[in-house]
Amino acid sequence: MSYQYYDTPDGEDCFKKLWISTKYASMIGLAASTGDVLLLSHPKGYFQTAARYVVITAPLVGMAATFTLSTCALTSIRKRDDHLNYFLGGCATGSVYGAVRKCGVTGFVSSLIFGVGAVVLKSFVVNDWPFFRMKYARAYGGVDHYLNDWTLLKPYPRRWKKSADEELPENV
Repeated sequence: MSYQYYDTPDGEDCFKKLWISTKYASMIGLAASTGDVLLLSHPKGYFQTAARYVVITAPLVGMAATFTLSTCALTSIRKRDDHLNYFLGGCATGSVYGAVRKCGVTGFVSSLIFGVGAVVLKSFVVNDWPFFRMKYARAYGGVDHYLNDWTLLKPYPRRWKKSADEELPENV
Protein backbone atom coordinates (compact mmCIF):
# COMPACT_ATOMS: atom_id res chain seq x y z
CA MET A 1 0.00 0.00 0.00
CA SER A 2 1.40 3.37 -0.95
CA TYR A 3 1.55 6.44 1.23
CA GLN A 4 -1.63 8.51 1.43
CA TYR A 5 -1.84 12.18 2.42
CA TYR A 6 -3.63 11.61 5.72
CA ASP A 7 -1.59 8.59 6.85
CA THR A 8 0.36 10.85 9.22
CA PRO A 9 -0.83 13.88 11.19
CA ASP A 10 -0.41 17.37 9.77
CA GLY A 11 3.02 18.85 10.38
CA GLU A 12 4.77 15.51 9.85
CA ASP A 13 6.19 14.04 6.64
CA CYS A 14 5.83 17.35 4.81
CA PHE A 15 7.92 16.27 1.85
CA LYS A 16 5.91 13.09 1.35
CA LYS A 17 2.72 15.13 1.50
CA LEU A 18 4.21 17.64 -0.93
CA TRP A 19 5.05 14.81 -3.34
CA ILE A 20 1.53 13.35 -3.13
CA SER A 21 -0.27 16.67 -3.59
CA THR A 22 1.89 17.84 -6.49
CA LYS A 23 1.63 14.43 -8.14
CA TYR A 24 -2.15 14.57 -8.16
CA ALA A 25 -2.15 18.23 -9.20
CA SER A 26 0.16 17.47 -12.10
CA MET A 27 -2.05 14.58 -13.25
CA ILE A 28 -5.13 16.79 -13.13
CA GLY A 29 -3.22 19.58 -14.85
CA LEU A 30 -2.01 17.31 -17.63
CA ALA A 31 -5.54 16.01 -18.19
CA ALA A 32 -6.96 19.54 -18.26
CA SER A 33 -4.14 20.68 -20.56
CA THR A 34 -4.80 17.82 -22.94
CA GLY A 35 -8.47 18.73 -23.04
CA ASP A 36 -7.62 22.36 -23.67
CA VAL A 37 -5.13 21.57 -26.43
CA LEU A 38 -7.41 19.13 -28.20
CA LEU A 39 -10.75 20.84 -27.74
CA LEU A 40 -10.30 24.58 -27.17
CA SER A 41 -7.05 26.31 -28.04
CA HIS A 42 -5.72 24.17 -30.96
CA PRO A 43 -2.13 25.47 -30.81
CA LYS A 44 0.04 25.32 -33.92
CA GLY A 45 3.38 23.58 -33.41
CA TYR A 46 5.22 21.86 -30.61
CA PHE A 47 6.34 24.99 -28.79
CA GLN A 48 2.84 26.46 -28.51
CA THR A 49 1.45 23.09 -27.40
CA ALA A 50 4.11 22.77 -24.70
CA ALA A 51 3.42 26.35 -23.63
CA ARG A 52 -0.29 25.57 -23.18
CA TYR A 53 0.61 22.55 -21.05
CA VAL A 54 2.88 24.70 -18.86
CA VAL A 55 0.38 27.57 -18.59
CA ILE A 56 -2.34 25.24 -17.29
CA THR A 57 -0.36 22.65 -15.30
CA ALA A 58 2.21 24.84 -13.54
CA PRO A 59 -0.29 27.00 -11.58
CA LEU A 60 -2.14 23.90 -10.37
CA VAL A 61 1.09 22.32 -9.14
CA GLY A 62 2.13 25.60 -7.54
CA MET A 63 -1.20 25.96 -5.78
CA ALA A 64 -1.03 22.39 -4.46
CA ALA A 65 2.51 22.94 -3.24
CA THR A 66 1.53 26.23 -1.59
CA PHE A 67 -1.36 24.63 0.28
CA THR A 68 0.68 21.65 1.43
CA LEU A 69 3.71 23.62 2.55
CA SER A 70 1.72 26.38 4.24
CA THR A 71 -0.45 23.96 6.24
CA CYS A 72 2.62 21.92 7.24
CA ALA A 73 4.54 25.04 8.23
CA LEU A 74 1.63 26.51 10.17
CA THR A 75 1.06 23.26 12.03
CA SER A 76 4.75 23.06 12.93
CA ILE A 77 4.95 26.71 13.97
CA ARG A 78 1.68 26.91 15.91
CA LYS A 79 2.02 23.39 17.38
CA ARG A 80 -1.74 22.96 16.88
CA ASP A 81 -3.59 20.93 14.30
CA ASP A 82 -6.84 22.80 13.76
CA HIS A 83 -9.04 24.36 11.12
CA LEU A 84 -7.21 27.71 11.16
CA ASN A 85 -4.13 26.13 9.54
CA TYR A 86 -6.26 24.88 6.67
CA PHE A 87 -8.04 28.23 6.30
CA LEU A 88 -4.74 30.09 6.08
CA GLY A 89 -3.39 27.46 3.68
CA GLY A 90 -6.45 27.96 1.49
CA CYS A 91 -5.94 31.72 1.63
CA ALA A 92 -2.33 31.28 0.51
CA THR A 93 -3.51 29.06 -2.33
CA GLY A 94 -6.07 31.66 -3.38
CA SER A 95 -3.42 34.35 -3.39
CA VAL A 96 -1.30 32.24 -5.75
CA TYR A 97 -4.32 31.91 -8.03
CA GLY A 98 -4.82 35.69 -7.92
CA ALA A 99 -1.16 36.22 -8.80
CA VAL A 100 -1.48 33.86 -11.76
CA ARG A 101 -4.57 35.73 -12.96
CA LYS A 102 -2.86 39.09 -12.21
CA CYS A 103 -5.93 40.39 -10.41
CA GLY A 104 -6.09 41.35 -6.74
CA VAL A 105 -9.86 41.03 -6.49
CA THR A 106 -9.71 37.53 -7.94
CA GLY A 107 -6.98 36.66 -5.46
CA PHE A 108 -9.02 37.97 -2.53
CA VAL A 109 -12.22 36.18 -3.53
CA SER A 110 -10.45 32.94 -4.35
CA SER A 111 -8.57 33.16 -1.04
CA LEU A 112 -11.87 33.24 0.81
CA ILE A 113 -13.35 30.45 -1.32
CA PHE A 114 -10.28 28.21 -0.99
CA GLY A 115 -10.03 28.97 2.73
CA VAL A 116 -13.64 27.97 3.39
CA GLY A 117 -13.23 24.92 1.16
CA ALA A 118 -10.14 23.89 3.10
CA VAL A 119 -12.02 24.23 6.41
CA VAL A 120 -14.77 21.99 5.01
CA LEU A 121 -12.11 19.50 3.89
CA LYS A 122 -10.55 19.53 7.37
CA SER A 123 -14.00 18.93 8.90
CA PHE A 124 -14.47 15.90 6.65
CA VAL A 125 -11.06 14.55 7.67
CA VAL A 126 -11.45 15.21 11.41
CA ASN A 127 -14.95 13.76 11.64
CA ASP A 128 -14.11 10.82 9.34
CA TRP A 129 -16.96 11.58 6.97
CA PRO A 130 -16.74 9.83 3.60
CA PHE A 131 -16.18 12.02 0.55
CA PHE A 132 -18.01 9.60 -1.71
CA ARG A 133 -20.35 6.91 -0.54
CA MET A 134 -19.20 3.59 -1.92
CA LYS A 135 -22.44 1.79 -1.14
CA TYR A 136 -25.45 3.03 -2.99
CA ALA A 137 -28.99 1.89 -3.48
CA ARG A 138 -29.73 0.72 -6.97
CA ALA A 139 -32.74 2.41 -8.44
CA TYR A 140 -34.85 1.39 -11.37
CA GLY A 141 -32.91 1.49 -14.58
CA GLY A 142 -29.27 2.35 -14.87
CA VAL A 143 -26.34 0.32 -16.04
CA ASP A 144 -26.67 -2.40 -13.42
CA HIS A 145 -30.42 -2.91 -13.52
CA TYR A 146 -29.91 -6.60 -14.17
CA LEU A 147 -28.71 -6.99 -10.57
CA ASN A 148 -32.14 -6.12 -9.17
CA ASP A 149 -34.40 -8.97 -8.08
CA TRP A 150 -37.70 -8.52 -9.92
CA THR A 151 -39.40 -11.73 -8.75
CA LEU A 152 -42.68 -11.51 -6.85
CA LEU A 153 -42.29 -14.74 -4.86
CA LYS A 154 -39.23 -16.60 -3.68
CA PRO A 155 -38.67 -19.93 -5.42
CA TYR A 156 -40.03 -22.97 -3.64
CA PRO A 157 -37.43 -25.19 -2.02
CA ARG A 158 -36.61 -28.48 -3.68
CA ARG A 159 -38.27 -31.61 -2.23
CA TRP A 160 -35.32 -33.94 -2.29
CA LYS A 161 -32.45 -34.48 0.12
CA LYS A 162 -28.91 -33.97 -1.07
CA SER A 163 -27.15 -35.71 1.78
CA ALA A 164 -27.83 -37.01 5.23
CA ASP A 165 -26.10 -33.98 6.83
CA GLU A 166 -28.23 -31.28 5.24
CA GLU A 167 -31.62 -30.43 6.57
CA LEU A 168 -34.57 -29.22 4.62
CA PRO A 169 -35.60 -25.59 5.09
CA GLU A 170 -38.13 -25.02 7.82
CA ASN A 171 -40.82 -23.62 5.55
CA VAL A 172 -41.21 -26.81 3.47
